Amino acid sequence: MAFESESASDALWKEYGRVFADFDDLTLARWLAQTLGQLEGKSWRLSHPLLGAYRLAAQAGHERQIWHKRLVTPPAAYAESPCCRAPFLPLLTRDVRDSGLICQHCNETLVPFDEIPGELRAELEPWARQYEPVHAVAHWDDRQRRRAGNFDAAYENAAQEAEKLLVNAGRELAPKLLNFYAAAVWEDQDDCLEVRPEDVPF
Repeated sequence: MAFESESASDALWKEYGRVFADFDDLTLARWLAQTLGQLEGKSWRLSHPLLGAYRLAAQAGHERQIWHKRLVTPPAAYAESPCCRAPFLPLLTRDVRDSGLICQHCNETLVPFDEIPGELRAELEPWARQYEPVHAVAHWDDRQRRRAGNFDAAYENAAQEAEKLLVNAGRELAPKLLNFYAAAVWEDQDDCLEVRPEDVPF
């Protein structure tokens, strides 16, 4: 059932993305550049509708190599990303220690963890370390579940802790990315623990 739901969700997002597939290259490039101007100077929830639209457009732009064509000039505050040459728009996730900051255009590592500025890395590392065992509860095997005794209670406690950690990411950590990057995005959900964006007050 969950698989069917996920497939239905994927199909819906593909439907949403068709509007950008219909844009010609110049129109798409202008839309991306103008929207980057709106995103500038703020840290954004991954679930924000404007971010969702931008990600769909960015995916279409990446497939069509829009930024390589130099059809428009992105806002000056955005550096060029080394992974795909699109404007620098990083995503902070709970996996930052392993994956670094993720590019919102190509979904590759934009900034490896050891290349994140030191003062920022010093705050991200303990947060990510704290999150790892919390998220791991969702992936416990049968032996770990039996040892916990009441797995449902452990799972619920982990979900509540994840909500707190995500709030911390949004309120404290993501805004500090703006000291180094023109805009930033932070993950505001944890599907494995059934933490939805509406569970993460900001």
